[in-house]
Amino acid sequence: MSQLSTDGFESLVDAISSPMLREIAQHWNEARGLKPMPTWADLSPLVLAPHFKWLWGFHYDPATGDFTGRLAGTNIRDWLGANFLGASLREIHPPKVFQESHQMLSHVVATPAASRFHGRLFKIGDKTIEGERICLPLAADGKVAGGVLGASYYDCPVLSGPLELIHENVEWFTIG
Repeated sequence: MSQLSTDGFESLVDAISSPMLREIAQHWNEARGLKPMPTWADLSPLVLAPHFKWLWGFHYDPATGDFTGRLAGTNIRDWLGANFLGASLREIHPPKVFQESHQMLSHVVATPAASRFHGRLFKIGDKTIEGERICLPLAADGKVAGGVLGASYYDCPVLSGPLELIHENVEWFTIG
């Protein structure tokens, strides 16, 4: 994990290069109002709909530390199948990817903090895909983290093959 920036949420928005990801982050910020984090119910499907293919999300169970697939945009469903929804993170990814993903998602909800990844995001078969990814914490009650809203933006032709996430070039941002 790289170091947490104390510059705050505005620094995250300034760092995001994709206009679409910036719009998602700004909606997340507006949806939370005066709370530390928005809940799933605070997010507007109308605002997020134009970006749906890039979105993904997990429910977080603080009692077990488990993440369960909650939101799967078109790209996620194309690569991971319909089994993403309701599946545990462990069921979705092979062991190495699970460990890295669990560590990253746990940091998002435990801190709570937002993150931005840029550069290599994942591999499909032998093709490396570059782009930008953001992860934003969601709350069960507006205060205690209960999930993660993510979005990954990249330019990629339709590919098939095993999917491997890459977690590099990460920046962390406080959300308070």
